[in-house]
Amino acid sequence: MKAIVVHPPEAKEAPPRLVWADVPDISYAPDEVLVAVRATAVNRADLLQAAGGYPPPAGASEILGLEMAGEITAVGEAVTDWQVGDRVCALLPGGGYAEFAAVPAGMLLPVPPAWSYEQATAVPEVWLTAYVNLFLEGGLEADEIVLIHAGASGVGTAAIQLARAAGARPWVTAGAAEKLAFCRELGAELAVNYKEDDWLTAVMDASHGQGVNLILDPVGANYLQDNLNALGWRGRLVSIGLLSGGRVETLNMAPILRRRLQIIGSTLRTRPLAEKIGLTHAFYDRFGGQLRDGTLQPIIDTTFPIQEASAAHAYVRQNRNIGKVILKLEERK
Repeated sequence: MKAIVVHPPEAKEAPPRLVWADVPDISYAPDEVLVAVRATAVNRADLLQAAGGYPPPAGASEILGLEMAGEITAVGEAVTDWQVGDRVCALLPGGGYAEFAAVPAGMLLPVPPAWSYEQATAVPEVWLTAYVNLFLEGGLEADEIVLIHAGASGVGTAAIQLARAAGARPWVTAGAAEKLAFCRELGAELAVNYKEDDWLTAVMDASHGQGVNLILDPVGANYLQDNLNALGWRGRLVSIGLLSGGRVETLNMAPILRRRLQIIGSTLRTRPLAEKIGLTHAFYDRFGGQLRDGTLQPIIDTTFPIQEASAAHAYVRQNRNIGKVILKLEERK
């Protein structure tokens, strides 16, 4: 089969080269299915892994790609709920940038009949990430305010919609006028351009000095102190990324104690399989109906052929996207 293979950069400071090349065929276990991948997507974790900074979990495929959508071509002998020809999508620990993926049957979600594979692959990684960190880690409840940094990202656009669906109040930060406008269209009550305005001041002004209940943050170190200052009584900060690094030179801990704040670290990729299966089903039980009827919409910015994965990574690296960047595979002849 073919897959994206990561090659070292050709020049210093250049990104790694992503080449569509022949790799060994994969096998599947009795409790797995083999899926012919029709679409996958770009996530920040893929960029980090390609650069050597985010190795896959033990036992996972070293091929990039944390989600895929496609058609089942074979089922393991222990699989009873799925059959050859079913259209499915799934979260993966790796292996999505390939013609075929082996997927535990419990991780599969059905692709709605009216959906394209591109729509379907835009769901697993970012919607599960948003769901887990808003509700299971962050404990978001109706009428609470959640501040979502990088609001126009894949996770951000999913989180805005899920927060609204749960009766909460999403506020966002983003770095461009068109991104802010799109977030407002999705339901963000407050949208702050962090490149032009002090987002902490804007948040405290809009909350009349009370702060927010929950913050979803992929930025990391540079935002930590301001995040704590933006939280209200018993506020929760869920840290889901380290775009600005993971080390903080100084930290004023007084707000944590005084306002009984919580700092919660969260990743999805390295959770045990059984936990991820449970999370997948919990998400689909709660919000699957709204995805199927169109109340909730996966947001796609643009689609690249899988052979142009390097260009797709560059597009995401430059923060140009609103929502997901998709990689499309042609059906194998």
